[in-house]
Formats: sequence, structure tokens, C-alpha cells
Amino acid sequence: MVFHLILISAQVQSKAGVPVLEGITFGVFSRLQGGAASMIRSIGGAWSNYVGLRGARLENESLKKQVEDLQVRLQEQRAVAARSERLQELLALKDKSAPLPMLAAEVIAGNPNAGLRTVTLNRGSADGVQPDMAVIASKGVVGRVIGPVAAHAARVQLLIDPSAAIGAVSERTRAGGMVAGHEGDPPLRMELVSNLADIVPGDAIVASGIDGIYPRGFAIGTVEKSERGPNLHRLIAVRPAVDFSSIEEVLIVMVPARSAVTDDPSREAGR
Repeated sequence: MVFHLILISAQVQSKAGVPVLEGITFGVFSRLQGGAASMIRSIGGAWSNYVGLRGARLENESLKKQVEDLQVRLQEQRAVAARSERLQELLALKDKSAPLPMLAAEVIAGNPNAGLRTVTLNRGSADGVQPDMAVIASKGVVGRVIGPVAAHAARVQLLIDPSAAIGAVSERTRAGGMVAGHEGDPPLRMELVSNLADIVPGDAIVASGIDGIYPRGFAIGTVEKSERGPNLHRLIAVRPAVDFSSIEEVLIVMVPARSAVTDDPSREAGR
């Protein structure tokens, strides 16, 4: 019966003139082909998306690495530019300070002892460095060399050390005194200044030169507070001109220390 049905279907034609068996077979197989094609397209699309995403991820990783490399290079260039700027400032200061002989030096270490504020330079006795030589930066006074001095290294007592001191005057009124290190903020105090002296916030304080160590005229800092004291002397707080948290290059004044000027005991610097 099935054979007869198939034989009859093969002979009977539809209204379109196509045998019924062929139409049925074509319809069935066309659906199968459509499903297979759709499946193949889905698999191909998924594969293409996978390959595309993998390629995009690799490209993103490559771009990310390039960005990181560029950021590192940018930081290096900024560091070089900042160092060049500092060196230019030191050279300008050296030219301005002529005829004082000066020696450029780099800070190679700090002091782990919080009670003694010092840094170590890469210059020593082999370069002619001696104790009590003044050390300055482009912004102002840094401190003085303290002994012992090694052949290729020297320690510098920073001006903000509690035991450090420097003869000082007000650049505006020439009122004199002594600037000393202080535990606090700001870390400098100007002492031995009469209550009658004209010193106000904003005044520039410079080295007077009477201590025999620091050359006259170099910047020490700026008055931040000036009040009448309970005794004979004013209470004066000074903000340092130098940022002591970021000292890298300095100049050593290659002039041996001389005896301090003691004509006026109130102006003698040192402790």
C-alpha cells in the first residue's frame, strides 16, 4: 500500500504542474536545509564573535601596555625636566653668588634618627669639604657641614634641627637676631629680637653673616607670626624658604668658617 501511494504520488501532479511526491519531498527537505543553514549561521556567528572578542581583548591588552609604557616614560621625562630646572636654579645661584667658591653636591641619604635632622652628601674631604662649611639650595640656606667628614661623603645639619642656629636680620628693617630650629610648625623661630623691633608677618629673613658660617644675604625664610613677648624679646615664627622634605641638589660654600662676630652679644649666633 505504501508503495502504491508513493507510485500514485509520483504520477499525480499538483495544480502547479509539479508531482505531489516531489513537492512533499522538496518541502520536507527545504525545512531541514533551512534548519541546518540556521544552525550553521549561528555557529559561524558565535565563532566569529568569539574570534572578534579574542582579537579585541588582545588588542586592548596591547593598548593598555602601551599606555602604561607611555605613562612611565612621561614620569621619567617629568623627573628629568624637574632635575634640569633645579640644576639651572643652582647654576643661577652660583653665578649670582660669585666670587664665593661653591661645589655642587647631591643628597644621597637622610638620617634615620628623628632627633637629629641631617642629610648626607656625596662630597667629602677629598673634594675639599670641611666642617662648618655652609650648604645652600636655590631657595635659601640648608644648613652646615658637621664633622667628621669622610673622603667622599659629608653630613649636613639642617637648619630646622633643634640645635641649629644662624645669625639673621630682617631684610626690610635690618632688625637682627638669631634664627634657630624649633619642634613645631613652622620649624624655625627668630630669637633675641627686641619687643621694640619692627618685624611683621611677611617680612623676609636673611642671613646676617655674623655667625662666621653662613654668607650674608642668603634667604632663611619668611615671618609667619610676630608677637610681643612676655620678656624683652618678640615671639617670631619663621617659615623656611627651603622645602626640607625634598632636598636633592645643593651647593657647598667652599669657604672655611671664621670666628663669629661678638661685638653685640644679642646678635651672636650659635648654641
